[in-house]
Amino acid sequence: MVSELADQRPTHVRWQILAVLSLVMVVTALGRLNLGIAAKFMQEEFKFTTDTMGWILGAFAFGYALFQIPCGWAGDRFGPRATLIVALLGWGICTVLIGVLPSVRWLSLGSLAWGFGLIRLCTGAGEAASYPNANKIVAWWTPPRERGLGSSFLLGGVGAGGVIAPLLFASIIQRLGWRWSFVFTGALAAIVAFIWFSCSTNRPEEHPRVNAAELDILESSKRAPGRHSFRLSGTPWRKMLSSRSVWALILSYFCHGYTPYIYFTWFFIYLTRVRGLTIAKGAFWGTMPFATMTLMALLGGWVSDKAVARFGRRRGRQSTAFVGMTCSALLLWAGSHAVHTIPAVLLLSLAAGFSSFAAPSWWATCIDMTPNYSGSLSGLMNTCANMAGGISPVVTARIATRIGWSQALDFAATISFTAGIIWLFVDADSNLEKESSSVDGAREILAANVTGG
Repeated sequence: MVSELADQRPTHVRWQILAVLSLVMVVTALGRLNLGIAAKFMQEEFKFTTDTMGWILGAFAFGYALFQIPCGWAGDRFGPRATLIVALLGWGICTVLIGVLPSVRWLSLGSLAWGFGLIRLCTGAGEAASYPNANKIVAWWTPPRERGLGSSFLLGGVGAGGVIAPLLFASIIQRLGWRWSFVFTGALAAIVAFIWFSCSTNRPEEHPRVNAAELDILESSKRAPGRHSFRLSGTPWRKMLSSRSVWALILSYFCHGYTPYIYFTWFFIYLTRVRGLTIAKGAFWGTMPFATMTLMALLGGWVSDKAVARFGRRRGRQSTAFVGMTCSALLLWAGSHAVHTIPAVLLLSLAAGFSSFAAPSWWATCIDMTPNYSGSLSGLMNTCANMAGGISPVVTARIATRIGWSQALDFAATISFTAGIIWLFVDADSNLEKESSSVDGAREILAANVTGG
């Protein structure tokens, strides 16, 4: 058998799965970012105040946060493949409704604002399945030594979506109006759901085109079968919530989640209103943060894995995340105070890039700590991040209108630096499943002795 594996060339299906998974994350990013581009035109048409628009922009993140744990658990229970398909179709329908809602003539201005907020809340709830379940796929479709790189594909997909979104939606809005940008996104989500359905499986051993040599690379034989109980007790919640490393992980990711939502929501408006760029120039320069996110996320995943190989899992993940968030904070502060527009945009874009450089270490650590329940832990972690994301557009609007935009970005820089500091208390070597198994084994031996005694 060993000689057969040595002679057999491994298939490369895992890279195809990661490529399609990146496409899922691209369209997911489009569904998140379309409102940030359309917000300027919606606010002008309906005369929404900046605070009202902030709440509408933030509603997505609250829905996204509230459904992270249920969606992560659904992936652990029913499989990430089916969960992602249902989620894509669900939030795609909600996105179309944003474009349809203004056609309902009997709605007052206040009701329309509430309606937009509620639909965005539901859109966020649908998109909540994306990261936890995508990370679950990464857990099964990458070997342990490539977890950081695999997780970076998710963040790279989001970054690529951010590069496409300003140019695509600005073009659609200028030609057809802002409503069609939402209809287009919903249709694209349905197409990608079909592609994911056609190409993917939950586990490598279920895929008809994966051969034994590739399964050996993925170490599939060493993994548990993954049949979980329908009861929530199937997931080791108690072990997770009693772990200091888990609490440090989710608290640091809460801080990390604050700043990206400024780019997702206010950045295009910041460029056109505060920095005085035209819509076309705003769309072009608005791609810069997401271009750096794409490149730096891939680099960060690679560096994280290399650091783990050299310094061990704990110090490797820690050092990558700390360096990334510290650089992000410094660049964000510098960009907020830059006088000229182009240097400011470049500095702010690099700040976004270094934030994404650090991010794969969080997602890889979820897999390091609990490979078979990474969907649940990822959901718990991302819940906290997106609670910060929901607060971010509102707090940013308040600080910007009352004190100034530079101070709003300075506050974000402080939060980013705090995320890096908290990472020093995270131990990626803390394997919750091994600890849980040891405790369960001890209990079984004790029970057997009592019964036999």
